[in-house]
Amino acid sequence: MDALAARYNLRIARYLKSGAVFVVNAGQLEALRQDDTQDHLSGDVRLQSSVDPMMAESIGADQVWSGTDDLPALTGAGISVAIIDSGIDTRHAALKRRVLVTRDFTGGDGMDRFGHGTHVAGIIAGQRGKTADTRDQRGIASGAYLLNLRVLGDDGSGSASDVIEAIDWTIEHRHEYNVRIINLSLGAPVLQPYRDDPLCEAVERAVRAGLVVVVAAGNYGRTTDGKDVFGAIATPGNSPFAITVGAVDTHGTAKRSDDTLAAYSSKGPTRYDLNVKPDLVAPGTRVTSAESADSYLSKTYPDRHVAGSGVNAYMKLSGSSMAAGVVSGTTALLLEARPRLTTQATKAALQMTSTFLPSAGLVGAGAGMVNARAAVELVETNRVGRTTIAGERVIAGGVYTVAGAANAATVSRTLPVVKHSARKIAEKQNAGGVRGNLILWGTACADSIFWGTATGDSIF
Repeated sequence: MDALAARYNLRIARYLKSGAVFVVNAGQLEALRQDDTQDHLSGDVRLQSSVDPMMAESIGADQVWSGTDDLPALTGAGISVAIIDSGIDTRHAALKRRVLVTRDFTGGDGMDRFGHGTHVAGIIAGQRGKTADTRDQRGIASGAYLLNLRVLGDDGSGSASDVIEAIDWTIEHRHEYNVRIINLSLGAPVLQPYRDDPLCEAVERAVRAGLVVVVAAGNYGRTTDGKDVFGAIATPGNSPFAITVGAVDTHGTAKRSDDTLAAYSSKGPTRYDLNVKPDLVAPGTRVTSAESADSYLSKTYPDRHVAGSGVNAYMKLSGSSMAAGVVSGTTALLLEARPRLTTQATKAALQMTSTFLPSAGLVGAGAGMVNARAAVELVETNRVGRTTIAGERVIAGGVYTVAGAANAATVSRTLPVVKHSARKIAEKQNAGGVRGNLILWGTACADSIFWGTATGDSIF
């Protein structure tokens, strides 16, 4: 990097493990573009937290906590989640003694003065509320630990380079803190194919290192005048290595029969690459979680405060950020159940047990609404059947058939066909939906649910 800077008289703003950030003028930028020694260039884009100023029961997490005759009770114990966000208010009662380490990549003290990271942290691993009016509040994986990696400033925005550094730091320290999951409830508009996007490259490095990376799809699903927008998945949610999560509106009930895709939730396919995203969806509208005292969101939107005060305060927020937190918490439950589960198998288990939303389709809701109860059953027993959520019978992922020995299962399911290109899928969705069968194949062995070559009609 120093040699490159000297060659073109560039100022180095900061060094990264994977490169450097230069300050350039138009002439220097053009010279860099013509330099064959460089693979690709990318701007240090600004990212924004993905927030749009009954959860546990609606995904069956309450059943996972209590356990069943066939399955143990799970809380995500022993699993650590790196929250790369606006910081965490570690004074909050729900998050005390859950944060293992704090690193601030913006040069601050790690405190959450925006309020977003604390809310997401509470969704993932918040402890039960301490007061009478907050006792029902609890994170999806209350036994999990958190890493507070601050990359967003007091206004909820930050730079791609800080996020990349936080991801690479997590990779480097993953064994030290038993980090299994990275939660990225943030994003920016896609400006280039994922292979050339340094954010997506960082996500790929993390996944190849064995980390599950959960990313918010974004909140660009509808224009201000109410028109649906397609192809607006945010980066790094456009990475095929990420588990990209859209948001569902549960309409204030735990039952699934009235669930709809949240109007704001970003829909696919991805820009440039035309990959089918999001991968699945989760509750994201009016989600109650920890409120960071005196934060920007708390002071700007006092009407969203719902209970408690001070270190026991809770507020409601909406966005794919919240939905990503739900999936990160669910993933912690899966990894406690089966600690050596691979990243690919984790993603497959979440998708295969989701409830497809025909009204939203593949480019709106991916495989569908996450089902923690069914996903845990799949990774524990290599089988899944009907589950009951809020008194309604739910077929997790459609129709399954399982054959062979316990460690050699072949699983198939009924789902919309994915053998078309994303462009054709989008066209068919707009014309009234896609129908057909999709097969996920492979052999369940060792610590992976599926293995083999995923081609043709596979969703992963």
